[in-house]
Amino acid sequence: MAPAPAATLAPDIARQVISPQAYGEWHGLLDLFDHIRSTTPVARVEPDTPGLFEPFWLITRYDDVMRISKDNAGFLNNPRPVVFSFNEAIAFSRAATGSNMLVDSLVVFDAPVHPKYRKLTQEWFMPRNLARLEGELRALAARTVDRMLEQGPEVDFVKEVSGPYPLRVVMQILGVPEADELRMQMLTQQLFGGQDKDLSGTGMENMTPEQVVQLVAGAVRNFEDYFAALAEERRKNPTEDVASVIANALVDGQPLPPRDMAGYYIIVATAGHDTTSASTAGAMQALANDPKQWARFKADRSLLPGIVEEAIRWTSPVQHFMRTAAEDCEIGGQQIKAGDWLMINYVAANHDPAQFRDPRRFDAARVPNRHLAFGAGAHQCLGLHLARLEMRILFEALLDRVAAIEPAGAAQRATSTFVGGLKTLPLKVTPA
Repeated sequence: MAPAPAATLAPDIARQVISPQAYGEWHGLLDLFDHIRSTTPVARVEPDTPGLFEPFWLITRYDDVMRISKDNAGFLNNPRPVVFSFNEAIAFSRAATGSNMLVDSLVVFDAPVHPKYRKLTQEWFMPRNLARLEGELRALAARTVDRMLEQGPEVDFVKEVSGPYPLRVVMQILGVPEADELRMQMLTQQLFGGQDKDLSGTGMENMTPEQVVQLVAGAVRNFEDYFAALAEERRKNPTEDVASVIANALVDGQPLPPRDMAGYYIIVATAGHDTTSASTAGAMQALANDPKQWARFKADRSLLPGIVEEAIRWTSPVQHFMRTAAEDCEIGGQQIKAGDWLMINYVAANHDPAQFRDPRRFDAARVPNRHLAFGAGAHQCLGLHLARLEMRILFEALLDRVAAIEPAGAAQRATSTFVGGLKTLPLKVTPA
């Protein structure tokens, strides 16, 4: 018997799956994934313009995304790009760097390289080591919230709190001086927010995919130059920060190659704050829209761990990763061939009603909450303990200092297919 034909998304639906604008319209995006998950949970996405991008499989069910995430031998991060890319962008990257990705970092490598690289900093990011940062984080969180209240009563929470706070945390652990933070933030926005005209500040809405990737490439070169100088300084004068660990690391007795070292710095510097910013802002948006839950939260601090996990699930800042099948297999009744490209969509998986009851509801008391926003398996987010710690401490500072919050205008989401979240969140805050 001949195999059944592949379940292929209609062109109009396929366009939305890769549209930055679709990811900026959150409820519409969730409607889209609900429809796909219920009709074609493993679906072929093909370009309606020949050669625009390589076809891939869209994976939307929680169980399927979890299976792929944990099977790092069966589903590879290389050789295809680990983030959805247009063919023009891939060709530009290959010509510029010799790689399908502009940045070679932990998220790109497979075994045996990946576990060796991850091991270099894994102990640094464990709770036992991070505990020594608590005093600094509490002081920083208190200053951040106090400054917000001084600006009030109406503030943009992203601008005043959820953006600067995690940025300062990550810059501190990297040893980047506060004077350079705006530069780091700008470069991060060009790297992750290049699809959003407000974040990139470049008029990219009129750019071709190749022009957008050139913009991103410029940000990468700036990062590489900056961190090459930082690494040189840390080799001469090592400290206890992560920058020193990376600069002086040895793998198989040899220092990291310059490109790999730059990629390590870049992934820590960028992924470490944009994602936490998005989760924190998302939680505040949900609580501002639900005064009863905010009051419950203030009255019961035992909900703190739950609100952090729910914030991360509900927002799913890293919206997808791509994988390449290492061998023929079957997923959701579809025949996947070795070499096929797959999109594991965390937004869809984290809003799968088969795993999460009433998934669109923000529920700080949700149990269980085995979300996939940090990934799973060998590539689970290296900084997940840091993210949880800094979010918990920030929410403690907010509970101590803020009596009430309410919306003060329409929030706006970034238009980005990869890392997404709120770019503005107008709130009215009442001091405690």
